[in-house]
Amino acid sequence: MHLLYKVVIRLYFCAIYFASFFNTKAKLWIEGRKVKIQPLNGHSIWFHFASLGEFEQGRPVLEQIKTAYIDCKIIITFFSPSGFEVRKNTPLADAVYYLPLDTAKNAREFMDAIKPKFAVFTKYEYWYCSFKEVNKREIPIYLISGIFREGQIFFKWYGALNRQILTYVNWFFVQDTNSATLLNSLGIDKASVSGDTRFDRVWENAQSPKTIAAVAEFKNKQKVFIAGSTWPPDEKLIATLPKSYTDWKFIIAPHEVAEEKINNLETLFANFKTIRFSQMEKLQAPIADFQVLIIDNIGMLSALYQYGDIAYIGGGFGVGIHNTLEAAAFGLPVIFGPNYAKFNEARQLINLQAAFSINNDEELLNITEKLVNEHGFYRETCIKARNYVKENIGATRMIVEKIKSQNPIKNN
Repeated sequence: MHLLYKVVIRLYFCAIYFASFFNTKAKLWIEGRKVKIQPLNGHSIWFHFASLGEFEQGRPVLEQIKTAYIDCKIIITFFSPSGFEVRKNTPLADAVYYLPLDTAKNAREFMDAIKPKFAVFTKYEYWYCSFKEVNKREIPIYLISGIFREGQIFFKWYGALNRQILTYVNWFFVQDTNSATLLNSLGIDKASVSGDTRFDRVWENAQSPKTIAAVAEFKNKQKVFIAGSTWPPDEKLIATLPKSYTDWKFIIAPHEVAEEKINNLETLFANFKTIRFSQMEKLQAPIADFQVLIIDNIGMLSALYQYGDIAYIGGGFGVGIHNTLEAAAFGLPVIFGPNYAKFNEARQLINLQAAFSINNDEELLNITEKLVNEHGFYRETCIKARNYVKENIGATRMIVEKIKSQNPIKNN
């Protein structure tokens, strides 16, 4: 099994290497891992995030740990370029790297260089060689905001290696009781139900969002429909709305912002007065004259929701929806596609009638019409969305207290 893992890892690297000749993200993935890890004199605390979403999810814990352990450096690793490229210069870390390819040699060299006091992984990503090396050195590993489902490989007859990786984790902070029960079924009892740190992050953001003057000018006190983290199937549906709601503004923040993707969006909304965010500074005409704003950068979405009245979250016509909580924290009704079953918060928001799943353009138009025209229904939906987030904050405090109790801070 271990041999098969080694083979799969190397085949994966070869596939990414081949793709790097014609794919920008793959090239960044390869080139980023050529950067030499700089050895530290003292100890560090290692945070790993799969991508940008997991960084924002784990950020509240990262901020408090950084404040508490002032004698330790903060090292952050990302698996994906979409996380690394946006947060490579974050002031929250002393160094940011791509996670080295998961081989035994790379894991040894990485641990030798950063000398972690403990490691924190967010939600998922279980790397056999890295976890084994950390465990061998008796360095605690914590998994925060974890979530487990019966269909995952850990609970399959062929998931022996994956189950072994779980044994290297010192403590699991999981989102729900079902996750804790599933871990218990594997004989793992070092778990506590702490909830999801995303609630803390999005609630904090909603209380003091970063203002974006150009977007406020675009809104011009009109109603705004914001579509975040969208993919082409989402965008085709949303493009049917502006002609029906000419007095509404539309902001589209696609999941991918490559030039080709932005060009496709401009073509899709060609019948409406459309502008890119990057063009706003050079604009001669009033920004308020435009009906559609396309966001052609990464990192703004969490602040954009403050200007919205209805939110659509992309990904529901693909592998799964993106972050619904950022919009809900601002009290926005949330709409998304049919693939949301893996996301607790989406199911719970739907049960509260604070979110709505659609399958086609007709259903999107129907729920939008209901939200726009039935003011009592809209108001209740907004209150339910905001209260749902507020009632679920607190995971960060529980996690940090537990980590600090197991890793006492030395006072000099």
